[in-house]
Amino acid sequence: MQNFTFHTPTKVFFGKGTEKQVGEIIKSYGFSKVLFHYGSGSIKKSGLYDVVVASLKENGIDYVELGGVEANPKLSLARKAAELAKSEKVDMILAVGGGSVLDSAKAAAAGAYYGCDPWEFSSKKRVPEKALPVGTILTLAASGSEMSDSCVITNEDGWLKRGFNAPSNRPLFSIMNPELTFTVSKYQTGCGIVDIMMHTLERYFSLNEDNPLTDAMSEGLLKTVVEAGRRAIENPEDYEARATLMWAGSLSHNGLTGCGKQFMMRCHQLEHELSGAYDRVAHGAGLAVIFPAWAKYICTHNISRFAQYAVNVWGIPMNFEHPERTALAGIEATEQYFRSIGMPVRLSELGIDDSRFEEMAEKCTFFGKRTLPDYIEIGKKEMLDIYRLCL
Repeated sequence: MQNFTFHTPTKVFFGKGTEKQVGEIIKSYGFSKVLFHYGSGSIKKSGLYDVVVASLKENGIDYVELGGVEANPKLSLARKAAELAKSEKVDMILAVGGGSVLDSAKAAAAGAYYGCDPWEFSSKKRVPEKALPVGTILTLAASGSEMSDSCVITNEDGWLKRGFNAPSNRPLFSIMNPELTFTVSKYQTGCGIVDIMMHTLERYFSLNEDNPLTDAMSEGLLKTVVEAGRRAIENPEDYEARATLMWAGSLSHNGLTGCGKQFMMRCHQLEHELSGAYDRVAHGAGLAVIFPAWAKYICTHNISRFAQYAVNVWGIPMNFEHPERTALAGIEATEQYFRSIGMPVRLSELGIDDSRFEEMAEKCTFFGKRTLPDYIEIGKKEMLDIYRLCL
């Protein structure tokens, strides 16, 4: 087991009706003015916008607002949010939406605190030690950004999708009412299920494996998400299924399933270039394509790990004479599950060919400055091989 620090300072308010408490919660911290940040307007259609505004007003919380966050959140809007937060002298940023809104708020919070371009953090020119506090009301179970220290933003200048991690990225509080996810489409629900699973799978397939406790927690989380995902797809208003997915999303990316692990989010890095190049591709859908290809490419370098995954998560009998068959069966089971919840598993299903693979691989290496650590080193050649397996 590797040395680790586990710190999750985000206070969680989980359950039915908790979004109505937002003004009271903000007031309890002593804040009096917030930037209300949200997406394309779905919270207005659902009535959530009115609930939030009423709660803020009832508790004497002044606010300015900025909507318009898109999937794969853009740097241009995060810059605008940072400038607005600074000029309006807000105490904190309230992000209401899914992971894209939350990440936009995190980038803005760091930029506003330091009075700089948020891209300085994503491009690794600066490491934030502090940021404006961020509070969240979650409307989509997927990214885990409501408890994570990560933030991913797309720079339209070159379509570079980059992330940065910092303790100051973790939200001060997160409000999670599973009922707010009832109206999420089946496709977006499926994308969220994949993203939740992948945050744990990236950690599960770590470079060190002497960690049976964290492994068992990861396997339990994955099995639970698979079943809850099926139920949520079949019945979008299954509260228990939605609640399970929402809480699993937080636990999958708050650091818990990575404790004692030496891991690299390699599938995420490969996918960032996919949805960076093709902005219409949802992150979860991209991961559903990338993971099976990566797994098939890499599994021969750690057959025992992939076989353990097949047995403990998918219930596939162990073939002791041919463990590679067990390993491949686990990958196939994952791929079939993704299909069953309406996810693509090939780039052709997304209308994407190989015309931009060179560009994607070049960007993923940071233009020749890095490789991805894995069971074998993943350089440009290996990246291209994996992208081709995605076709």
